[in-house]
Amino acid sequence: MREYLFMALIAAAVTYLLVPLVRRFAIRIGAAPEIRERDVHTTPTPRLGGLAMYGGLVAGLLVASGLDHTGKALTEAEGNPVRALIIAGGLITVTGFLDDWWGMDPFIKLAGQIAAAGVLVYFDLRLVYIPLPKDWGGSTSLDYTLSTIITILVVVVTINAVNFVDGLDGLAAGIVCIAAMATWAYSIFLSKSISGDNITTTAGIAAILIGTCLGFLPHNFHPAKIFMGDTGAMLIGLVLASSIVTVTPLDPAVIEEMNKFPVLLPLLLPAAVLVLPLVDLITAVVRRTSYGMSPFAPDRGHLHHRLMDIGHSHRHSVLIMYAWAFLFAFGMVVMSWQGVPVLLFPVVILLAVGVLVLMAAPRWRGRGGAHTRGSEPSDDDGPPTGPMPPILPAKGEVRPPNRPMEEPPHARAQAGGGETVIHAFPGRS
Repeated sequence: MREYLFMALIAAAVTYLLVPLVRRFAIRIGAAPEIRERDVHTTPTPRLGGLAMYGGLVAGLLVASGLDHTGKALTEAEGNPVRALIIAGGLITVTGFLDDWWGMDPFIKLAGQIAAAGVLVYFDLRLVYIPLPKDWGGSTSLDYTLSTIITILVVVVTINAVNFVDGLDGLAAGIVCIAAMATWAYSIFLSKSISGDNITTTAGIAAILIGTCLGFLPHNFHPAKIFMGDTGAMLIGLVLASSIVTVTPLDPAVIEEMNKFPVLLPLLLPAAVLVLPLVDLITAVVRRTSYGMSPFAPDRGHLHHRLMDIGHSHRHSVLIMYAWAFLFAFGMVVMSWQGVPVLLFPVVILLAVGVLVLMAAPRWRGRGGAHTRGSEPSDDDGPPTGPMPPILPAKGEVRPPNRPMEEPPHARAQAGGGETVIHAFPGRS
């Protein structure tokens, strides 16, 4: 347990310390694009935060490889997960970096995702069978070709699901952190009854991913100083997928002696964690095509946009989706721990959806949203990632001549050359 905590702390510390350097680098090369119509932030914010996350991931993996218990599993396990994740993570980070900086054709970006997933398969981090209980026909073995195709498909879908949900400050990092916590808890639960390098590898990867996300969140939570961009979203999606893939190749007969539910959990857990962005993706495609638009055309109809439109603040919208992901993912882990029937899974789905609907209802909206009631104070620090508006004198108020009206922050930022200036360290002049 102490080794997992140490790995998470190293990854968190390195990520946290690298973010200011990456932020200055992103500003210097111009990786702070103009505001788009569908964006919720109001000032240009640098991207490329994923570079710091990759640094934290590599540091965590290298430190973990030298530990007594976890290091043996990570370095001696079949496929060498440390080397696989460093190479695959580096490839997906370069792909995201180029997309965040210059822009990239979607099919070229997809090719980069497939190549990164192919690296995992090359190092034997792949699904070897589909785990199913005996009553359902038993587990289905996969030949190498089918195993490769399904593994790449799982990794690419997970990468894009995480990338898709990255629409608000701290949303993607927080949801992936919750997913990694649930995966880690599941692997620890399995390790109490059975042993194996796969379980230890999964727990180690999940712990490093938790630390990486926690180290980035202080810089990314609203109002965000930096965005992870595709660089970070695709990276943490890849690492999350690898943790799910590594825990699946277990002996189903051993797990089934514990409970039928854990046999299915490697399949249900990623579905539970990713159901929110996947449902949002499906509804977006239906919505856009029904209006005669391209399925890839951007709009403001996503769930987080709807939450803010009905009155929830930026932070409150993010916390609502945190709560939903936590309830759903850990609900299934607890169910597997208690040994409940698989039929309760639909009940958990209905409960989670009900909580999401209730919390998203207008009467539950957070203070400071788009439709604030009365004179309640806001829970936000101004508009999403934007400056506070200038304070104007009240009607009839005469301002003393020696106190000029306060200059708006954006005017000060643009003084001199007319270009927006973004400080590498907010609060310092």
